[in-house]
Amino acid sequence: MARTGRRRGNVDTKRQIVDVARAQFAELGYDGVSLRGIARAAGVDPALVHHYFDGKSGLFADVMQLPVDPALALPIVLDGELDQLGERLLRFFIGLWESPETGPRMRAAFRTALSSEESSRRLGDFVAREIMTRLAARLDSDRPQLRATLTGSQLIGLAVGRYLVQVDPLTQASVEELVTATAPTLQRYLTGPLPS
Repeated sequence: MARTGRRRGNVDTKRQIVDVARAQFAELGYDGVSLRGIARAAGVDPALVHHYFDGKSGLFADVMQLPVDPALALPIVLDGELDQLGERLLRFFIGLWESPETGPRMRAAFRTALSSEESSRRLGDFVAREIMTRLAARLDSDRPQLRATLTGSQLIGLAVGRYLVQVDPLTQASVEELVTATAPTLQRYLTGPLPS
């Protein structure tokens, strides 16, 4: 007797879920996609999507080939004193790029995102929802969304200059030099006064 209903998990099922998710993220953007909708389009039980991926951010991280799921890593970075948050964020971010395990995947993900408008939009939606919103929620000051976005733009600019475009002397600077030069700026964005 032929089996009916949704497919169970196998080696190809995870790849099918990722392919469907990639198409849906491209068409609907990060906010427009639901795990149930992806499961329905892939012809699998929603529980199977949860089995393979730790929520929507985990699935997106896989689709974009991000080395970490910010939804899991960011709470660790955000925990602690606010007056050291800029340095913690910077050290975590640079650590991802400098690591032999995660650095190549960071470069690949960013190059992919910068290669097309669609990829840039997908990554931008994800960063806004999963990173900037969480960072803004952690801040105890005026204009938290602007502060989080300024911080993010500084980090992305550093990454593009040092790791993608490879501008000297930025590439020659040690991690400690980068932290000493950049962390105070991030901290000012996060907790310092902003012009009215």
